Amino acid sequence: MAMNLILASGSEIRRQLLTNAGVPFTVQKARVDEIMIRDSLEAEQAKPRDIADTLAEMKALKVSEKNPGAMVLGCDQVLELDGRVLSKPRGIDEARTQLQSLRGQRHMLLSAAVICEDGRPIWRHIGQVRLRMRSFSDEYLEDYLTRNWPGIGDSVGGYKLEEEGIRLFSRVDGDYFNVLGLPLLELLGYLTVRGDIPG
Repeated sequence: MAMNLILASGSEIRRQLLTNAGVPFTVQKARVDEIMIRDSLEAEQAKPRDIADTLAEMKALKVSEKNPGAMVLGCDQVLELDGRVLSKPRGIDEARTQLQSLRGQRHMLLSAAVICEDGRPIWRHIGQVRLRMRSFSDEYLEDYLTRNWPGIGDSVGGYKLEEEGIRLFSRVDGDYFNVLGLPLLELLGYLTVRGDIPG
């Protein structure tokens, strides 16, 4: 029987990664109030990795409940800086503030993925990447924002490493796919072991 995988995300880069890897899937964006859930978890002092995992699971569950028999992949990415969680900037001023706080600092990206089937989780993984941002000038920051806004508005921290955002960094330690928001190697490994994709 052919695999029925649904990506519960509107992320173009996640679609591209799965397509490039030859994984058949369809897309149904999950409708969840991410800001409310994130705020609630932060109020409970949840760890950043638990926030990413919970959001990924809630997205997968929401779509799974409407698609019996399908495997639904939910994803979420969280940026942790000194124990604080940064979200997607809501405007260019917030992007500037985030990038100023990240400048010269080390932070971590957590990329969570959860697969649900028939309304229950059957697989999960949280990938971690440590990044150090260089001490760029205010002038470069303003030029960067002018060239890249609003495109960077849908990325936590206000940067995309697959684009000009790579110039903001002096070091990246970890799996590049996790930087892009999907622990792709672990996902492919799971689907291969299950026999959903040939290996």
